[in-house]
Amino acid sequence: MDEIAKRKKDHIDITAAGAAGYAKTTGFERYDFVHDALPEVDFDQITCETRFLNRWFSFPLFISSMTGGHHETTPVNAVLAAFCEQYNLPFGVGSQRIMLEDPSTRNSFSIVREEAPSAFIAANIGGAQLAGGLEKEQTELLIDTIRADAIIVHLNPLQELRQKGGDRKFSGITQGIRTLVQDVQVPVIVKETGAGFSGSVVEQLVDCGVSAIDVAGAGGTSWGRVENIRNDAPEPHFTDDWGIPTVDCLLMARDFVEDKCELIASGGIRNSLDIAKSLCMGAVMAASAQPVIQAIRSGGFDGLEAMFKRWEEDFRTILCLLGCERPSDLDMIHLRCVQGR
Repeated sequence: MDEIAKRKKDHIDITAAGAAGYAKTTGFERYDFVHDALPEVDFDQITCETRFLNRWFSFPLFISSMTGGHHETTPVNAVLAAFCEQYNLPFGVGSQRIMLEDPSTRNSFSIVREEAPSAFIAANIGGAQLAGGLEKEQTELLIDTIRADAIIVHLNPLQELRQKGGDRKFSGITQGIRTLVQDVQVPVIVKETGAGFSGSVVEQLVDCGVSAIDVAGAGGTSWGRVENIRNDAPEPHFTDDWGIPTVDCLLMARDFVEDKCELIASGGIRNSLDIAKSLCMGAVMAASAQPVIQAIRSGGFDGLEAMFKRWEEDFRTILCLLGCERPSDLDMIHLRCVQGR
């Protein structure tokens, strides 16, 4: 098996098993909702529809990038695509770097557009590849293969440093992002992969002109731990728990994004409580991967559908108990801090 394909399979197996979580938390437990005993809203009139990148979606959930590049992921991508097509949710494919190196893997990505002709799908490439000077023809191939509506640039220096044979050159990524924004005709989304963004990094990304930023904070899957597991590390390593908690990322980022770009919350999003708190803190969308892949592995399309319907019902209940009719009504006034920040 090709090394990159094997690595992708390992990543899915380890994360789906829940074997690589952070010891530190997301920070959501530090906040509770402010109950509204006089909500003055009718439950049946509440909507979960959300506007993101000038497009309406049924629910504020972005299915995070996770799959593609290995034959075993093709059916998973097919389920994800069919589900997002039916329920009008956005999603991103996993890193397409392997597709540039091995054309035989393209079907594991292109199948998403076959299953989801009208869904919002984001292409995906690593920041390290941009630093290396990704050719315009290669960028077009990434986008054209899945007729992408956006392109995600994932930043993962922590993971790369713990990965055998991982990238070690990170200079030039900022300029690579800036160039990509200028060269492509679709929105550019930049995301971390679980260690989070500081306020200063968010400020730099906003200056590059990106359309959306996914903070991907610590508290969910630790990609440092994933690689340490793959390396059969004999004892815990400090990188197992390296990163900025998701809540801290959101609270720092909201001061910089304003109306310049949109904010996505991810990193330990496990239920509708997390989604609602994220939106109160300034996010437009929340993104999740592990619960989604676990639902598919245990129950396929039906398993994912059951999970989504629970989340949707819970989210509408939260909105009602806060006196909100739609996701865009959520704000920090609906939260109270129950632990020291």
